Amino acid sequence: MKNYSEDNRLYHIQVAPGEVGKYVILPGDPGRCEKIAQYFQNPVRIADNREFVTYTGMLEGEKVSVTSTGIGGPSTAIAVEELYRCGADTFVRIGTCGGMQPEIKSGDIVIATGSVRMEGTSREYAPIEYPAVPDLGVTNALAEAAGKAGYVYHTGVVQSKDSFYGQHEPEVKPVSYQLLNKWEAWKRLGCLASEMESAALFIVGSCLRVRTGACFLVIANQERERLGLENPVVHDTDMAVRTAVEGIRNLILKDKNSR
Repeated sequence: MKNYSEDNRLYHIQVAPGEVGKYVILPGDPGRCEKIAQYFQNPVRIADNREFVTYTGMLEGEKVSVTSTGIGGPSTAIAVEELYRCGADTFVRIGTCGGMQPEIKSGDIVIATGSVRMEGTSREYAPIEYPAVPDLGVTNALAEAAGKAGYVYHTGVVQSKDSFYGQHEPEVKPVSYQLLNKWEAWKRLGCLASEMESAALFIVGSCLRVRTGACFLVIANQERERLGLENPVVHDTDMAVRTAVEGIRNLILKDKNSR
């Protein structure tokens, strides 16, 4: 199968080279793209195909974009591969997660410094011994943005999985013994939160030699619920979006200074 369609657009995302910026924000939900694009100057919708919606605008004089990836590693890898072919080289994932440590509360921000590769996509890019880690500069830019905004944020390792219900209903799965034991291991190792895309993003980024980072809104924490602690469900992703946008802004300014 050819990578490009007859009008030179990438097969899945339906974007042509030159239509996206070097800096791209990656939400999972296509419905978040328009909201995120409103932080750009003069945003324009470039494409809408399958789970992939793309807007491009300007930020600090640089072309920037937002592209949704859908849920999970396979579609995230497709988006990054095709955006890279269109000229992107810096990717920031923004999404939601579930807290795993008692101190991680609903509404907090988690910025990933690494990801447990409990998913399948990254295994088709790198041996399992290779760590899924983001770019340090991107991670620092996100932490700086969250701190400057006064948000409660945490940095550390997150867990990437392929099955949402494997996390939330592990006891009814035939492999419950594996799911429950590994969840306990990740908790004991200090894993902050669980989500579904960052391991694939970080490994594909390493393969392509591009910069990646990820920040998440904690929507709830099942471990706090088990302990009888306060655990409201929070859905407003605006703080995570602002962290990603301001993180990109920080990167743009630092990149200009370094040039």
